Amino acid sequence: MAIPSLIFEGPDRAWQARANCMGVDPELFFPERGASTREAKEVCRGCVVREACLEYAIANGEKFGIWGGMSERERRRVRRARVLARQGAAS
Repeated sequence: MAIPSLIFEGPDRAWQARANCMGVDPELFFPERGASTREAKEVCRGCVVREACLEYAIANGEKFGIWGGMSERERRRVRRARVLARQGAAS
């Protein structure tokens, strides 16, 4: 699998310049299936833009990699919980 660039263009992504992952090998954030995500999540742990990164990944449906300290499976749970919360609020 080709490793996507972690740099995106646009004014709404200025947060990336302050990210802990700047300068870190992107492969760390896109581990092979079954490989540990611990090191990538450790980079994210104290990151000041962790929430913005996570929101970017959720909003853009990122299917691979660690974003905002979460794997795709973890982001899927967040999306599902948000949908259920919206449905509950609408009832």
